[in-house]
Amino acid sequence: MINLYHKISKETSKNITQLYSTSFSFGIKLLDKSIHDAIYSIYGFVRLADEIVDSFHDYPKTEMLSEFKDETYKSIDRKISVNPVLHSFQMVVNQYSIDTHLIDKFLQSMEQDLDDIHYSNDAYKDYIVGSAEVVGLMCLKVFVNGNEKLYKNLEDSARRLGAAFQKINFLRDVKADYQELGRTYFPGVDLDKFTRIEKLKIEADIQEDFKYALEGIVKLPSSSRLGVYVAYRYYFSLFKKIKKISSERLMEERIRVPNTKKLYITFESIFQNRFDWI
Repeated sequence: MINLYHKISKETSKNITQLYSTSFSFGIKLLDKSIHDAIYSIYGFVRLADEIVDSFHDYPKTEMLSEFKDETYKSIDRKISVNPVLHSFQMVVNQYSIDTHLIDKFLQSMEQDLDDIHYSNDAYKDYIVGSAEVVGLMCLKVFVNGNEKLYKNLEDSARRLGAAFQKINFLRDVKADYQELGRTYFPGVDLDKFTRIEKLKIEADIQEDFKYALEGIVKLPSSSRLGVYVAYRYYFSLFKKIKKISSERLMEERIRVPNTKKLYITFESIFQNRFDWI
């Protein structure tokens, strides 16, 4: 019956991914089927931790995150957990030898979100590493499937892609983060007076991340290249849309890419991949 529990745990993480993120769900479907469950499991773990700090406002978030952290390490050591999301995650950690320092860094960033913080340059960079870059490295461990030479070669690109995604999330969610959660991620920026110049500086930084990320995407194994490329293009499409609007409007609404546009990007990317035009 343990195999049934393994299956249920993987399905739970898959359901979480599909309900929370259409973009990543589309991208995962374009990965080789053999690694679907692993990437769903990483996303499920990340999403659950994020929900504790972002959504559980009427509950003891600090205690719950601490318990979640303890259970994460216990599940990895025991190779089992009664929490289906943690169980599916520990299977991936143990199968692909994901370094625990990546998990440490991610959970440390989640702990930072428990408090209202105005980030300095160093703290901002450190938060990006923990909240996004290490998640990209967890996924990269799956993509290279034990090829440490390839992992080292693509490590910087994976970090830059994770950073680009996170910074775009910050811009997309800047209104909610600031007004509802009291968070200001961008260092030295007064969001009550968010200017065009400040927005342009942030966008230039993201543009550099995207440039280096693409250099790594084309070197990924065929089992993961298309799926990652599609996720890259979804976010780049969102980035271009954000660039076109004013800083004032960004503080008033959450910018989205419609599903019809995502479908177009998906089919175009499949075509490009088929003819090695990526």
